[in-house]
Amino acid sequence: MTSSPPQPGWYPDARDPRLHRWWDGQGWTDNTRPAYQSAPPSDSEPIELDIERPHDPARIQDQVNRATRGRGGARNGGGTLFTEPVLVVNQRAKLIEMANEFGVFDQHGNRLGGVVEVGQSTLKKAIRLLTSYDQFLTHKFEVRDANHSTVLKVTRPAKVFKSRFLVTRADETPIGEIVQENVFGKIRFGFVVDGRPVGGIFAENWRAWNFSIRDHAGTEVARVTKTWGGFLKAAFTTADNYVVEIPNPLPDPLASMVVAAALTIDTALKQDTD
Repeated sequence: MTSSPPQPGWYPDARDPRLHRWWDGQGWTDNTRPAYQSAPPSDSEPIELDIERPHDPARIQDQVNRATRGRGGARNGGGTLFTEPVLVVNQRAKLIEMANEFGVFDQHGNRLGGVVEVGQSTLKKAIRLLTSYDQFLTHKFEVRDANHSTVLKVTRPAKVFKSRFLVTRADETPIGEIVQENVFGKIRFGFVVDGRPVGGIFAENWRAWNFSIRDHAGTEVARVTKTWGGFLKAAFTTADNYVVEIPNPLPDPLASMVVAAALTIDTALKQDTD
C-alpha cells in the first residue's frame, strides 16, 4: 500500500531551515520564502512578482523546434544536466528582478534542474533595485539538479570592464575559469583549466545572443540560441530563454565548463548592458 503525495503547499526546506519551499503536488519547485512568513490566502503559491505559471512542456518543445529548426536532439540523453543533447534554459520572469533564477529542462519539457543566484544581501538587492551598479558587484550562482542538489558553483567576482567566472564543484573544488577576452566587437570567453585553454564561447553577432561553443582545437561542440520569451515577458521583464545544443557527449572538465558557460550567459552579457 502506497501513500498519496502531499497536497501542494509550503513545506520546510530540507537544505535550509530558514526557508519554506513550494511543493506543487508532484515535485519541489524553485520557489522559496522565509519560514516565518505567513501563508497567503488559500495557501496557494504566491505570484505577485511573477508573470508566468510553472513551465509548459508544449511551450518548451516549441522553443526547441524554433531554435534547432525542427532537428531537436539527434541522440538520446541520460536525463541529467551533463548528458542531455538539448538544454532549455528559461529565466523565471519577475516584474522586479532581485535575483536571477533559471529553470533547465530537456527537449521534451522534463525538468533537469535550475540555476539560482545566492548570497544576495539586503544591500545588494537595494542596489539592484535602485541603481545599475549591480553589474559591477560579485555574483554567485548554484547549478542544481532535479533533486535540488548543487552540482556546480559559479562565481563572477566584482568587475569593471571584463567578466571572469570561477567554476567549482559543489564542495568548491576548482574546475576552471571562464574569462572574457574582449570588450568590443563579437564577445569571446575562453575556458581555462589548470592554466591551459580548453575551449571557449563565441558570440555570432554584436548583440551576443547566439553563441558557438568550441573546444581547444576550434571545433564546435555546442551551440546556444536565444528564443523569444513572449510579449508579456519582453514588455515587463528582462527574462531570457535559451536553447543549448550539445550534439555529442563531452568529457570533463569541458562538459562542466560548457554547462557553466551556457547557464551564466545572461549575467555575463545582458545584465552588463546597463
